[in-house]
Amino acid sequence: MIHHALVLTDDLEGSRAFYVDVLGFVETDRPPLEFSGVWLGLGGEACIHLADRGEYLAHVATLGMEPVDGPIDHVAVRREDYDALRARLAAAGVEAIPHEVPGRFRQLYVLDPNGVRLELNVGA
Repeated sequence: MIHHALVLTDDLEGSRAFYVDVLGFVETDRPPLEFSGVWLGLGGEACIHLADRGEYLAHVATLGMEPVDGPIDHVAVRREDYDALRARLAAAGVEAIPHEVPGRFRQLYVLDPNGVRLELNVGA
């Protein structure tokens, strides 16, 4: 299941206002992360994550990932069985960069054959 899309912005407040005031999204709880941002939801699910572009790109560099070209950094997908998923990716020769959001989920970042970054989330 698609979990969220992360949108990079140079105007966090302007983007937040667009999604909330114009489109009717609701701000949701966001854990303390290494960069500024806002999580926005519909129907109780935070499906759009906004991130300050400069801060997020600096964070991505600390994970050993290259920045993507464009306003959408990644699409996140909910998955199960972290260890089996990691083994499956390794068997296929797909580089996976691990990360964790404490108390939320473990993540594996991969690129699809088209260069789309996927965030595979396992956990709550």
